[in-house]
Amino acid sequence: MPVSERQLAAFADKHAWRIPFDTSPRHLAGPGDARYVTHGLAAAGWSAVSDPLSAEIVLRSPDLRHRLQFDPQSATSAWWRLWAEPIDTEPGWYAEFGERVPAEVLAGFTDALIVPPPQQPDPWQPVLSAGWHRDSDGIARSPDSMCHIELRLQSEFHDRPCWHVETREPGHGELHGTRIWHTYFDEHTPAHLVGSFLTALADRSPLQRGMYDRTGHYSAVQEPSPLRPQQVVDAHATRLKSLRAQARSARLQQTKPSTTPANVGPARPAARR
Repeated sequence: MPVSERQLAAFADKHAWRIPFDTSPRHLAGPGDARYVTHGLAAAGWSAVSDPLSAEIVLRSPDLRHRLQFDPQSATSAWWRLWAEPIDTEPGWYAEFGERVPAEVLAGFTDALIVPPPQQPDPWQPVLSAGWHRDSDGIARSPDSMCHIELRLQSEFHDRPCWHVETREPGHGELHGTRIWHTYFDEHTPAHLVGSFLTALADRSPLQRGMYDRTGHYSAVQEPSPLRPQQVVDAHATRLKSLRAQARSARLQQTKPSTTPANVGPARPAARR
């Protein structure tokens, strides 16, 4: 389902007049524009299977294995949910993301579904390289201590740990502050997808937000961006073209016949007439 000219025009109409502000740190930048995620998947061939007149959006991957739901009217704190059906070689898995997870950080996860990264490092590595501190309990905390990442058992019935990411307001003593957003990856979520999400989360480069866009917290730092509004729009269009080309290339690689000749027995002499 390619992104239509009308949909691109609607994105441009929203952003072309907004003065962009560089907003950091990323975990406090606020949700941004959900179309950063949905347009990216649509450009890669995901199709909408939800009611077009509903506020809920459901997208399904071309191979029908993955399903993403965005429900801004959800009664829970998870506005984004992603399911992967089990296949012969891999188990199914589930991930969810809270309302104020930055769309660009979530896109780090969904982009890796389209085209896996060439390298699959330890998911902790990009976080620690960005200056996050990992304490003796194994919990990594952002420099402002408002976002933390933990790998822990979900319950006594699980033998593999799950990933939990939370951003909270500063607490008092041992009391935790109010939760701003959360992310959860179950025990079967592929490590390279988790790593891509954490890489995007810990990236020190700011995210662009409009002057009156909601941030995740009042302590987020905003400065006038050197980018012009049209550059933000153009960058979105360029990203969609790149994702479309990468998805097409990945599909061609999957369908390309093997060039290795099949094993055959020794050649037989031609039959005599």
